[in-house]
Amino acid sequence: MAQGNNTIKKILTVAFALCIVCSVIVSTAAVALRPMQQLNEELDRKTNILSVANLYEPGMDVEAAFREITPRVVDMRTGEYTDEFDPQTFDHFQAARDPATGRTLSGDRDIAGLTRVENFATVYLVGDPDDPEQIILPIRGQGLWGLMRGYMSVEGDGNTIVGITYYEHSETPGLGAEVNNPRWQAQWEGKQIFADAESVTPAIRVARGSAANEHQVDGLSGATLTSNGVTNMLQFWLSPEGFGEYLARFRAGVEPGEAQEADVELEAEA
Repeated sequence: MAQGNNTIKKILTVAFALCIVCSVIVSTAAVALRPMQQLNEELDRKTNILSVANLYEPGMDVEAAFREITPRVVDMRTGEYTDEFDPQTFDHFQAARDPATGRTLSGDRDIAGLTRVENFATVYLVGDPDDPEQIILPIRGQGLWGLMRGYMSVEGDGNTIVGITYYEHSETPGLGAEVNNPRWQAQWEGKQIFADAESVTPAIRVARGSAANEHQVDGLSGATLTSNGVTNMLQFWLSPEGFGEYLARFRAGVEPGEAQEADVELEAEA
């Protein structure tokens, strides 16, 4: 007598076969779509860089506009440019994990909650690379629920902020997520990072309440920990631990490439 279709053996066989077929379809789709995902991620990154520099307009050709921006890799320990890495492909997240190109932070030095940080980073120059109108810096640090990643654009004086934007965060919608509210971001334009020409400690911060001076922006209502996270990441990345040495060269009127070129000439003469 033939067995029915409801036997345990047949049910398990069909279920197993269905799982295999679905796994193959999902895996194939993930592999096939990965190049498209990477392309979209790269396009989003470039769009954010253009946006923080006030160069983005809806519908524009992002790739064409981005060709007007010059990427350079900076050695943050010296504030000078380096040709050791290709700025088009350099990955500062991977560099942070590599003992040869990154370092461990602990205690009071790790105010942004990063644990490890890279010694080199790609910056983006708007205008003449030797005398840029804007310098776009990558920034990141812990918010309330996780890592916030974004960019800050600074004028060629190395002190005046053009804008700030975040392309990745997990802050609470309507509260901490207001870091991407255009009205809040507009407050950053024209703010001063340092209190005076000699200072190496950033004075810029998110206020507890309303901004009181040119070094503060209004606090995010109901999002104190996110506001503190923004302040902490800026205090880190704009200090000598981050881009402080690099920005100091612009504030002193010394283009970062000049020192490097002078070193090369001296080595050639020796």
